[in-house]
Amino acid sequence: MTVTIPGTETGAQRGAAGAQGGAAGAQGGAAGAQGGAIRKGVRRGADTARRQELGAFLRSRRDRLAPEAVGLPSVGRRRAPGLRREEVAQLAGVGVTWYTWLEQGRPINVSAQVIGAVARALRLDDDEIAHLFTLAGLPAPTVVSEEEVIAASLSAILDGLDPLPAYAVSARYDLLAWNRSCATLMGDFARLPPHRRNMLWLLFAERSLRERVGGYDTETGTQCVARFRRNFAAHIGDPAWRALVDELYERSEEFRRLWDRHDVASNSSKIKDFRHPLVGRLRLASTTLWLADQPGARLVVYNPVDSRGRDLLERLTRLTGEPPPPSTRTSAPPG
Repeated sequence: MTVTIPGTETGAQRGAAGAQGGAAGAQGGAAGAQGGAIRKGVRRGADTARRQELGAFLRSRRDRLAPEAVGLPSVGRRRAPGLRREEVAQLAGVGVTWYTWLEQGRPINVSAQVIGAVARALRLDDDEIAHLFTLAGLPAPTVVSEEEVIAASLSAILDGLDPLPAYAVSARYDLLAWNRSCATLMGDFARLPPHRRNMLWLLFAERSLRERVGGYDTETGTQCVARFRRNFAAHIGDPAWRALVDELYERSEEFRRLWDRHDVASNSSKIKDFRHPLVGRLRLASTTLWLADQPGARLVVYNPVDSRGRDLLERLTRLTGEPPPPSTRTSAPPG
């Protein structure tokens, strides 16, 4: 074995060592380049798969919408159900070619504004909007729901109306917000799951409101369904509205009977009889105030019709003690 003392190498030996080091460096560089190419290929494959999933999702949402549901005439024979691509492009205000490429999964530039317009054209709900943005490679938008907007803006007003019971309700009869007196008179809605805070559900499926509202059989249920039917006409293509109708139709024979009558009615002030275990019967007149910045939503306030009713309402307020925490006065978005 030959031992070389450091500092005594020949020029040839040093050259050979340098050549070996260069070869090793070249091999490392090649391996790094190969690894980078593999990672780039994986990213390209993932992007392609994401765009293909985006196209499939858009087609599925397009297929479920009838032209009539979005205000378009149904003209000519259709080879497939739902909207045509050019109709979606028209509703979204984008070019037909661009939308076609989007559905085909081509690598095109997209913006949050344009994807938002497509989401509105396809009548997507909040979960579907978030999914669409994710598939488009964009951060999901922060959705401020109708319920959150109304609850925040009306909180002080509702509290100021105490001891008059008052609540805010959407066109779909989802309870958006309420005050302490309303919870005392009609039940603590905050104990319900958010997606069950719906007046129709409480009347026909859970039936808890029937214990508090007198004269139900002759007027309340019939009028509620007729008013809801009138509102439903403007939301026929909305999956959330359709789901509520389907669930009530399956759960309640009475709702099914009233729904099949196709009666319609508008909202109007009524005198209602309430029964409360602490004070007995209260006669209250309802007053409806429409919320201009939230189409279809309204504020309902109940006023005593006579001095006895006022005395009973004040007594009920004293008997029930302190107001519940704020969480019982505002509603999370329904499902």
